Amino acid sequence: MASRLLFQARPLSHCRSLRTCVRWQTTVSNDSKKLIAPRNGLLDPFFEQQPKTIGQYPRKTAQDVASLKTPPTRTRMLSRDFIDDCLYNPNYGYFSKQAVIFSPEMDFDFTELRDHLEFMDVLARMYKDIEGEIDEVDEVARQVWHTPTELFKPWYGYAVAKYMVSEYKLNLYPHKDLIIYEMGAGNGTLMMNILDYIRTYEPSVYKRTQYNIIEISGKLAERQSQSQDVRDVTEQHTCVKIINKSIFDWDIHVPDECFFLGMEVIDNFAHDVIRYDMETLQPYQALVSIDDKGDYTELYEPVGNDALISRYLATRKQTRYKSPILSRQLWHKFLQLLPLAPNMTQPEFIPTKLFLFLETLKKHFPHHRLILSDFSELPDAVEGVDGPVVQTRYRGTMVPCSTYMVQPGWFDIFFPTNFEVLREMYLLVCRGTRAGSDKSVKVLTHRDFCERYGDIERTTTRSGENPMLMYYENMKFLIS
Repeated sequence: MASRLLFQARPLSHCRSLRTCVRWQTTVSNDSKKLIAPRNGLLDPFFEQQPKTIGQYPRKTAQDVASLKTPPTRTRMLSRDFIDDCLYNPNYGYFSKQAVIFSPEMDFDFTELRDHLEFMDVLARMYKDIEGEIDEVDEVARQVWHTPTELFKPWYGYAVAKYMVSEYKLNLYPHKDLIIYEMGAGNGTLMMNILDYIRTYEPSVYKRTQYNIIEISGKLAERQSQSQDVRDVTEQHTCVKIINKSIFDWDIHVPDECFFLGMEVIDNFAHDVIRYDMETLQPYQALVSIDDKGDYTELYEPVGNDALISRYLATRKQTRYKSPILSRQLWHKFLQLLPLAPNMTQPEFIPTKLFLFLETLKKHFPHHRLILSDFSELPDAVEGVDGPVVQTRYRGTMVPCSTYMVQPGWFDIFFPTNFEVLREMYLLVCRGTRAGSDKSVKVLTHRDFCERYGDIERTTTRSGENPMLMYYENMKFLIS
């Protein structure tokens, strides 16, 4: 599948159905001499709105505004804090009120379907029904999105379970327990499918299994618990513990050897935005300035006063990766010859919260085995290197946006992951080694993983097509 959502609307250049206006200001008050606004080039003066002086606002983090009932104003935030607040604020954040994870009531019997087109038709009818129910509540409604865990249950979860059990039996069984941590477990479907597989096919391993869910959303944590409650008591899994907490607030040391799962989670980890000075290539970090009317301005300051951004860039320098932007020096020199040339490069979105997650693993889960899966590329993304898809749903239509600076709580903001760079960063942070020196850390495509560990016959249609292998071609795995 090309996107988190099944059906895509025609792309729009901006999102004016809700107030999300972005002003590219050029006048900054004297208190902020180091702050600059990006000038995009020759056409800027014709499209720029009436400039005004940007006032002096205090800088705040997502944690600072977590208790607010409405989005902040007269504030400056690093781009990652702004995005984090948009998605996770407990009162108005997207995941607090908008997200609905599509989960078919009955598992698909793929062997009875004609081909993948019939599967899509059945899925489309189910989507129409659930979105119709939502539209009756509100025309600016909750978004419904799907994951391979839900569409291909239980077989996708069985594949993950088969991988973990095979590795566990090879290295730990029978001397140690099978300990699993899953962050962001959604509806709890993956947890149920994994434990069902182990209980059915590996009963001796099941007796030694512990399953822990780390869930930031109180509503989803409750839903995960309910996924057990609807079952007969004899079918419930008593080895499950649900911890309603953000992984970034985790403070418990786990010395045990364990598996750590993150399936379709890291795409919503907030990113920072950096640009480079066109002449010196010095990196600048983005701030979102929010005025008293709730309008946004993107400003930039030299990298250096945020420890997380600095640590990320310093670690990335040790890898073989070079930003595509830094490879365009001849183009940048040409642009500087033009009248009113841009003063900064295109933006680059850097996964600072993902980097912080790796540091958390290193500190609190030193003996983990990691299984991550998510998007490696996305269509209709915001301009820039590794730019996100920003979208909302309005009157039954998906509306993609051209900026991440949108009304908090109404928009899903999700990023692609460069898994090859992630592998190198993971080795440096968690293993203390460089790329090439540790063959146990692998990047696999979604198809490769499913072919190795999935029950391919059970997800094959009568025509011989296999939707579990055909869809989600833009997803990859990192396993260690």
